[in-house]
Amino acid sequence: MNLKDYFENTKGTGVLATADSEGRTDAAVFARPHILEDGTVAMIMRDRLTHKNLQSNPHATYLFMEQGPGYKGIRLFLTKTGEEEETERLYSLRRKTYSLEAEDTKGPKFLVIFKLDKELPLIGPGEPENE
Repeated sequence: MNLKDYFENTKGTGVLATADSEGRTDAAVFARPHILEDGTVAMIMRDRLTHKNLQSNPHATYLFMEQGPGYKGIRLFLTKTGEEEETERLYSLRRKTYSLEAEDTKGPKFLVIFKLDKELPLIGPGEPENE
């Protein structure tokens, strides 16, 4: 599946699940991720619990449920490979326009970059693996 096209053309709701180094979990509603030219997955986030968890445990799962009837969507299993704070690239990827004054009061923004480890459908195990 071409993830860049999928996320540019599919509406739905996404949830990013993380855990800290002690295994304490968090799940937060997130916008559709950005798929970069090299195939990595990028998400814009604030310095809240999800971002803090990723500092001590780089693994995350993103669940995306497509808008509409039934249970269609995908699950992405991710590993953080880097991040950028308040960069030009971060601002160029934003989908919404915000008031800069309102944005300044919420704290810094991070562009967190992930390697895609595995992609599965929303429901079920996906294609059987060749053994």
